[in-house]
Amino acid sequence: MSQEGLEVSPLAPAAFPNLPRVAGVGLATAACGVRYQGRDDVCLLALAPGTAVAGVLTQSQTASAPVLWCRRALKGGRGRAIVVNAGNANAFTGAHGLAAVERTVQATADILGAKKTEVYIASTGVIGERLSDDRITAALRGLKAGLHGGAWAAAAKAIMTTDTYPKGATRTAEIGGVTVTLNGIAKGSGMIAPDMATMLSFLATDAKIPAKTLQALLTRGAGDSFNAITVDSDTSTSDTLLLCATGQAKHKRVSGGPGDPLLKSFKAALFDLLRDLAHQVVRDGEGARKFVTIAVTGAASKRAARRIGLSIANSPLVKTAIAGQDPNWGRIVMAIGKAGEKADRDRLAIRIGGIEVARDGLVVPGYDETPVARHMKGQDISIETDVGVGRGAATVWTCDLTHAYIDINADYRS
Repeated sequence: MSQEGLEVSPLAPAAFPNLPRVAGVGLATAACGVRYQGRDDVCLLALAPGTAVAGVLTQSQTASAPVLWCRRALKGGRGRAIVVNAGNANAFTGAHGLAAVERTVQATADILGAKKTEVYIASTGVIGERLSDDRITAALRGLKAGLHGGAWAAAAKAIMTTDTYPKGATRTAEIGGVTVTLNGIAKGSGMIAPDMATMLSFLATDAKIPAKTLQALLTRGAGDSFNAITVDSDTSTSDTLLLCATGQAKHKRVSGGPGDPLLKSFKAALFDLLRDLAHQVVRDGEGARKFVTIAVTGAASKRAARRIGLSIANSPLVKTAIAGQDPNWGRIVMAIGKAGEKADRDRLAIRIGGIEVARDGLVVPGYDETPVARHMKGQDISIETDVGVGRGAATVWTCDLTHAYIDINADYRS
């Protein structure tokens, strides 16, 4: 069972990976009773002076107070600390929410000897309830004293809400012949349709990369990872993805932009790590039993392909058919048609589990549903469609929709 008493997702990894230390990063957690009892629910990530920070935040028009603060802090491109709490999103809390962030930022800056604009805040949990920020600020000195470079697993657990397992990943890359490390943790299970669910993710590397270049890399990487997943089509008020580069690695100076040849290996590692974390979020979708990959080709543009893919991925009819192991490909046709993007009905093709189901707008001659039904009984489901109008392509990921999703969310605040 998970720390919240929920059954661990059958799609979970076998174990949390061994995340090595990243020079210039310390982590600590504490049980502050923000909402939960008997578990750590606050995390502090402390960063070396001069650390560059990039971020991608929710585009929700009801963004939380921490997100509003991070938007401001990111303009400086530097960071010394990230303070995260679970259980209370500090969203739709008005002036009190803004003041709570201000107090937490000030207390953290004072304790670490940092500027206020070098402190980032993230919160996840219930919307509309006042945050008892005094419980967080009272723990800061103890958190500072307990900072440890190897506490990644504890940090991943502390930021969980309805997650059934902690999420982490690590990669290495080379910059100028020097090996650099890249670690990341994430939380998210429901309210997942990032637009940059309650999704948070924090990445750190010892690479020395300018903030502007780091931001360009993260924005692009998020587009094909966290912005290409959905559990329930609901974009959170709190989505926060931060990437910190401490600059402790002794490699050649990166002076170019994201296309600098020195960054080829780092870019590949970063994008792979982002996809890994995004997939882990989907595999922990509330009530999920199946992981679904949806590949769209033949669209008018990449943007159009992604929109079509998300239309399929967000369709309750498609998701419940997958949950019921029913190869009802007509629902896929429906979802393509409602996406609002160009699709040629008479050139449309669909494959499920690599098996051709429809071609040129019709079911294939001699179609045998048996192997498709067999594929639908597995945990990893593949849907491919070509909409026949162009060369745009995109892949998105989702999960099935089961009754457990209703059970979890009906009881979320009780």
